[in-house]
Amino acid sequence: MKRQLHLNLFIHCRGHHEAAWRHPAASTQSLSDIHYYQDLAQKAEAGLFDSIFLADQLAIGTDIAHGPRTGLEPITVLAALAVSTSRIGLVATASTTYTEPFNLARQFASLDHISGGRIGWNIVTSWLAAAARNYGGDAQVSHTDRYERAEEFMTVVKGLWDSWADDAELDDRASGQYTRAERIRAIHHKGSHYRVAGPLNVPRCPQGRPVLVQAGSSDTGRGFAARHAEAIFTAQLEKATAQAFYADLKSRVEAEGRPGDQALILPGLSPLIASSEAEVQRLAATPG
Repeated sequence: MKRQLHLNLFIHCRGHHEAAWRHPAASTQSLSDIHYYQDLAQKAEAGLFDSIFLADQLAIGTDIAHGPRTGLEPITVLAALAVSTSRIGLVATASTTYTEPFNLARQFASLDHISGGRIGWNIVTSWLAAAARNYGGDAQVSHTDRYERAEEFMTVVKGLWDSWADDAELDDRASGQYTRAERIRAIHHKGSHYRVAGPLNVPRCPQGRPVLVQAGSSDTGRGFAARHAEAIFTAQLEKATAQAFYADLKSRVEAEGRPGDQALILPGLSPLIASSEAEVQRLAATPG
């Protein structure tokens, strides 16, 4: 069986090069203009990309005076993209450290319904100290504690998404029965960080659960990805390190009792696109 190439567009402000926004051909649309995101999403869909991805951070970017370092909140953006596209997958970043699991489960379940089953969640734990200061903290939660919290967070959101059985929603007007109440169950979670009764107040997602995406590179992050992620982003600078990352993640996934092909590895690329190799070389040599 032939392997299939998967293409994901990482929308990052005005481009991944810090001076990309100054290029004469760069978009002049504001990062607070929803049409900027819609245009990119529609072009990616027409180009047969599998998905688009929106990163996020919970504090204003550094050096904001000299380039675009921020944009619209990605979950909200995905709601707009869901109704302006029809096929492409839509992935938004959300933090397990600064979000409540019930809120997140509800938001992503709603987005999955709005999009007809095209939503993914990029799971992050948030490392910026500035983010902590925006949520009542003086310093960032430790790396170990963030991932411990994230593990419990995953238990809760998965339980909430599964709290509605596939056949729970009946909508039988003749009998007057809207749901099979016995097919909707509370989760009664009581853990170290969360107490959540459930069930979720949004019917089961078209996909069952949103697609789970992760980009951890630490040992703890890789273990987390192996347990939970269906797609794993990575950006490696050399072929050998990329191959080593791939082999390590696949072995970790299988060690968790999952088939290796249940977790796609998506390496990051920043391509220069032109009509010929000579033109690419010219672009690469262009100052700035």
